[in-house]
Amino acid sequence: MGDYRKLGVWDKAHKLTLHIYQVTKGFPKDEVYGLTSQIRRSAMSVPSNLAEGSGRGSDGELIRFAHIAAGSAHELDYQILLSYH
Repeated sequence: MGDYRKLGVWDKAHKLTLHIYQVTKGFPKDEVYGLTSQIRRSAMSVPSNLAEGSGRGSDGELIRFAHIAAGSAHELDYQILLSYH
């Protein structure tokens, strides 16, 4: 498929992940193995799945992994919402 780093959506997801890592540094220490870890994993899953799908060699695989990445983005959305309460 090509270089995943040229995908605009991957670039945005990568920047979001870097931002998430910075923000979660300020989370309470008792959340290191809970919400902090889960938020980071969800954030990292988005660009990781886009990269994997891009490396699979077909449009169909990229689409399939893009759907998985979208699911991770929704999961992250909820976890961020939860972190505010």
